[in-house]
Amino acid sequence: MALNKISIIVVSGSRERLQMAAMMASVGAVSGNDVTVFLSMNALSYFLKDSSETAPAEGQVGVMIAEKNVPPFKQLFQQAVELGDAKIYPCSMAMDLLGAEADDLDPYLQEPWGLTKFLSHAADAQVWSF
Repeated sequence: MALNKISIIVVSGSRERLQMAAMMASVGAVSGNDVTVFLSMNALSYFLKDSSETAPAEGQVGVMIAEKNVPPFKQLFQQAVELGDAKIYPCSMAMDLLGAEADDLDPYLQEPWGLTKFLSHAADAQVWSF
């Protein structure tokens, strides 16, 4: 597979969308692609260290993800980083809104980026939004 640049914007807090974004990140990264994930809006709160929030299901598939013990989206994002060298950046604006600091985030996330930096990085990439 030819090396591609994949940029993923994750703003939804729904289980199905978080799951699909995580699957794209992990499969893309372990396939040798340059994967960058930008977490913002309703997605970011799930990546706070002490968060016990469960992402709500939009429909039947989201319910089945939980019932069938599908690997959770956070595990898939972490595997994308560890096994495929993906980079996951929290949105600096969303962090400000949540009152979060870098130390509050899961350890596999990178330093916060603003939207301008993400868009500049993604200029020559496939861009996916969830």
